Amino acid sequence: MARLPGTDGYGEIADRIRERRGGALRPLDRMLLHSPELADGWNSLLGAVRQRIALPGGIRELVVLRVAVLNRAEYEWRAHEKPAREAGLGDAQLAALRDEDAGSHPALDGRQRRVIAYTDAITREIQVPAAVFDAVRAEFGTAELVELTATIAAYNMVSRFLVALEV
Repeated sequence: MARLPGTDGYGEIADRIRERRGGALRPLDRMLLHSPELADGWNSLLGAVRQRIALPGGIRELVVLRVAVLNRAEYEWRAHEKPAREAGLGDAQLAALRDEDAGSHPALDGRQRRVIAYTDAITREIQVPAAVFDAVRAEFGTAELVELTATIAAYNMVSRFLVALEV
C-alpha cells in the first residue's frame, strides 16, 4: 500500500495525463497529482521520453526494466514488461535483466550489453567510466546518446519516486 493516498485527478492537468495514458490514470499519476504543476511537468517529460524521441523502443524498455531492477521498483517493472515484449524483448532477455551480471549475459547482444553497462554505471555510480561511455558512444549518434542518457536519468527519477512512496 502506498504511503500517501492517491488523488481522484480532476482538471486540465489530469485530463492531459489521461490523454497521454489512453484514458486512465495510473497509481503513479494519482500520487503526482497532489502537486498538479509537478504532475504536468512530469507528464510532459515522460511523454517526450516515451513517445517523441528517436531512441528505439527496445533499447528504451531495456533501460527502463534494468533501472527498475537496480532500484527495486517492482511497480515500474510490471508497468513496462508488456511494452518491453511489444518492443521485441523476449523471455531470455527479460530474465537476463534481473541478473546481477546482466552486462555480460549471453541472452543479450553486444549492443544491449553495452547499454546495460552504461545504465548500471549511471544508476549505481553516477559517474560513467570513459571506457563504458566510449563503448556506448560507438553504438549511437549524438542525439540518440543524449536520449539514452536522459531516458536512464528519467527512469531513475521515476523508480526512486515510486519506491520512496511505496507506490
